[in-house]
Amino acid sequence: MGAQLNPAETLSTADFEPRAARRHRAGLVWTLVFQISTVIGIIALVALLVTVLNSAFGYVAIEYTVNPATLTDGPLEDASTDELTAILQQGVSAGLYRRLEADQPFAERSHANVLDLVYERVVAPTVVQQWTLIDSLFGKRAILRAAAADYPNAEIVFQSWISARFISSPQSGTPAKAGVRTAILGSLWTVLIAFLMAFPIGVGAAIYLEEYAHDSFVNRIIQVNINNLAGVPSIIYGMLGLALFVRLLGRFTSGAAFGLADPGVANGRTVLSAGLTLGLLVLPVIIINAQEAVRAVPGALRQASLALGATQWQTIWHHVLPMALPGIMTGTILSISRAMGETAPLVVVGASTFVTVDPTGPFSKFTTLPIQIFQWTSRPQNVFRNIAAAAILVLLAMLLSLNTTAILLRNRYSRK
Repeated sequence: MGAQLNPAETLSTADFEPRAARRHRAGLVWTLVFQISTVIGIIALVALLVTVLNSAFGYVAIEYTVNPATLTDGPLEDASTDELTAILQQGVSAGLYRRLEADQPFAERSHANVLDLVYERVVAPTVVQQWTLIDSLFGKRAILRAAAADYPNAEIVFQSWISARFISSPQSGTPAKAGVRTAILGSLWTVLIAFLMAFPIGVGAAIYLEEYAHDSFVNRIIQVNINNLAGVPSIIYGMLGLALFVRLLGRFTSGAAFGLADPGVANGRTVLSAGLTLGLLVLPVIIINAQEAVRAVPGALRQASLALGATQWQTIWHHVLPMALPGIMTGTILSISRAMGETAPLVVVGASTFVTVDPTGPFSKFTTLPIQIFQWTSRPQNVFRNIAAAAILVLLAMLLSLNTTAILLRNRYSRK
């Protein structure tokens, strides 16, 4: 029989109600704290998005060195390639025209290419003033009056700095012509190399530590170091990448050892070095996430597989890994999202801030979206901050796409 309660020790209603009331009050206080924290987080996120959107759109005042309406009888876009070439020859110096002809004969250039040269070299539009999105939406009349008084020769247009042209154009020193194509390709190259390097090594290390390694002093040291490396500042990984991949292995990471070196890249400051550095950066995080996913697989599943005669590796390959794959993939993609937003290690490794040539392989020079944003925000011209805001939206879209992919993969494999 169970032990009987002493009537003297039982709680009366008078004793229970004050304690229950205190617990309810404490619960309400913590609920309020959590709600306030959530609201603060939402406000911060909204403030971030509003700040970026406020700079990525709005009215601008554009002045032209030569009014495009005076160059042809109709719209400049409707002029033939020969007419555009003649306009360009008359509008630029003889030396510049010869240099452009030497770069690529005008007879071989497309209509769009010659039109861009006419706009850049002859029309030469310059943004003399810009207004934010909020001012453009709620103060349009005041903007038009101020522009008519201060910039009588300017054209006032509503500018969306993020566009198909912005995404498909390379870097340029002119804000109106600058784009993020080279930066997007550089980010994709570095992230792909980081994934190919870190994913198999990270998952393999996690499987060994969880399924094969015994509880020994050496293995405990390894685990502690992995946990510590996950919190090391990213600039330290940049210094490691500089010493290891740029200086020590520069002959291989530059492609010189294979006869594939890019003449414009020196000492291994290539896409490959950047990707390997980012791979080292996310490797401890991938290992820890994979360990947690493998550890979450029920032990009964392993015991049942072994009892039916399967080997340990067959059990891991056919049962443990499929069960752990949703967690592994989610953690990996979130880690790669972090790598895509990194700037400091890539600056140390040697990323360029002004690149107009797309990376064509692992031995090419490169830039990335975060570095491009940093370079634009540090420029003294205010217009570069507008295109930096547009580049931030592109980067956020890429990160959200990766996170969405992580959620879809997790849900798909969880159903299986």
